[in-house]
Parts: sequence; C-alpha cells; structure tokens
Amino acid sequence: MVVRAQIVLAAVAVLVWAGTPANAQRVASHPRLQQRIEQRQQKQEARANVQSHAGDWLRRYKDLPPDQQRQALQNDPDFQKLPAGKQAQLLQRLQRFSGLPKDQQARILNRMETWEHLTHGQKQQAKSLFQEIKKLPAPRRRMLTAAVREMRDLTPEQREQLIQSDRYKSTFSDHERELLSGAAQLPLAPGEGASE
Repeated sequence: MVVRAQIVLAAVAVLVWAGTPANAQRVASHPRLQQRIEQRQQKQEARANVQSHAGDWLRRYKDLPPDQQRQALQNDPDFQKLPAGKQAQLLQRLQRFSGLPKDQQARILNRMETWEHLTHGQKQQAKSLFQEIKKLPAPRRRMLTAAVREMRDLTPEQREQLIQSDRYKSTFSDHERELLSGAAQLPLAPGEGASE
C-alpha cells in the first residue's frame, strides 16, 4: 500500500509539473523529455498494477509445503527490501498460517480481502471496536465473536433486528449490544460457506 501511494504521488507530481504553462511548453518543445515522462508514467502504472490485494501472495502459495512457502517469501523482492525484524515477523506469521487447517486459512484470507476494501473511517471504527471488545472478559469476548459470525451473512437491517431481538437483549448488556451495532455497520467477511 505504501508503494502504491508513493507511485500515485510521483505520478501526480509529474502531471502537476508538466501541467504548468511554462513546463508544458518546455515538455512540448522537447520530444525526448516528453518521451521520458511518458516512460516514467508507464513504469509507475505497471508497478501500481503489480501491487496486489491483501492475501494474494498467501492465496498463490498456500498450497505449497511450508518450506517452499518460506523459500518463496524469502525470494520475494519486496520482502528482501524489508528490515530484518519485519522479515522475521512475516516469516513467523507465515509459519503460523501454514500450520492452520484449510478452513481457517480460507477465513483469514476472506478477512484480509474484506479489510482491504474498508474505507479509512471503517478501518478506524473496526480498530476501535476491536479494542473495546478486547477489554471484555474472555467468555464475553467469545460470545460477541460468535454473534458477529452469526451476523456475517445478514443484511444491515437483519443485523439490527437481531441485535434488538429479545434473545440478544437477554444475552448481551447494553454496552455489548452497542459494540455489536458498531460491528453490524461494517462490511463483514463472508461466512463459513462462502467461496474463498
């Protein structure tokens, strides 16, 4: 995501620079300069197109044996640019991911895809809700997590009806139902039966 933002900013800077009247004349009168700008833009667009959705790397390599996954990650040019500490962290996460059953891997990939499509505001809301839910005792956290799973395949209206139902009112406190209402407003990853 950082690389994509840098590419977009560079492209905008070039366009702004070339778009000023004095620079536009300079570019138009120098075909080689115009050609270099166009080549730079094409390279930036190509790099931006190579940038992938969250989870694409894992989807591509998830069926390989763990040692081959590790080797593929270590050979990835973007991975090699990372600081050693970040590399170690990603290798550790890959090892944990590889050890999970296939259905859990699919759920994680679905969540990553859903997260990628959230707006900045939705991501902030989700982080805030997660922090609040983490403060609850473990049994209550599990109950809220199960309730969120139950809401995944429902429409926003159906989610709110469920939260306002007598069953939920007798099961959850007002604060917990507020948390569920916040989660219900967010796009949730597909449920268990959804395709990967």
